[in-house]
Amino acid sequence: RIIAVSQALKETMVKLGTPENKISVIPNGVNLERFQPLAPLQARQNLGLSPHCKIVIAVGSLTENKNHTLLIQAFAKLLKNHPEYQLYIIGLGPLREHLIKQVESSGLQRNIFLLGSRPNEELQAWFSAADLSCLISSREGWPNVVMESLACGTPVLATRAGGIPEIIVSNQLGTFVDPTVDSIAAGLESAIERHWDRDAIAQHGRSRDWSRVAAE
Repeated sequence: RIIAVSQALKETMVKLGTPENKISVIPNGVNLERFQPLAPLQARQNLGLSPHCKIVIAVGSLTENKNHTLLIQAFAKLLKNHPEYQLYIIGLGPLREHLIKQVESSGLQRNIFLLGSRPNEELQAWFSAADLSCLISSREGWPNVVMESLACGTPVLATRAGGIPEIIVSNQLGTFVDPTVDSIAAGLESAIERHWDRDAIAQHGRSRDWSRVAAE
């Protein structure tokens, strides 16, 4: 048997010549002990963040596939009308220095922060503190960060890459954008200002844990 973590990956396997009847789709789960909602204000206080501004986070390796360059360009466009917004990017990778220079050359050091790697157990606070989580990837399988964000009650702005549409199955959980500056900027503005039912998002995100994955 071959296990695929998403239907999208199964379809890719079939195109590569794998017999369909040998493939089982078993999506990833989420660590429910680690990823659960915290009160946003408490989470911000724990992290030393402002209780008043709108906060967006992006968790992922700093590689071309994750399209952080586009996200920063889109956020810069958004800041023209919303100078109080803040973007925190968590992760390491070969594009780190390039992204730092991009932020500095745009004069956005007070709004966009590259935090490097953070302990996994700290991500619960970051997701809970944020108004929105972003994943603007070109390719994905079944990204754990989307599940972890939802489990903390945080809506997700994402591209339709890989298995992401199999996770964000409703517009009550997040918003899809195309990998272009204009689409990302428009999606950010709409999603940040929207009122989300964070309890319902968390309930959905916490519906699949690793024990269920193990059983399957």
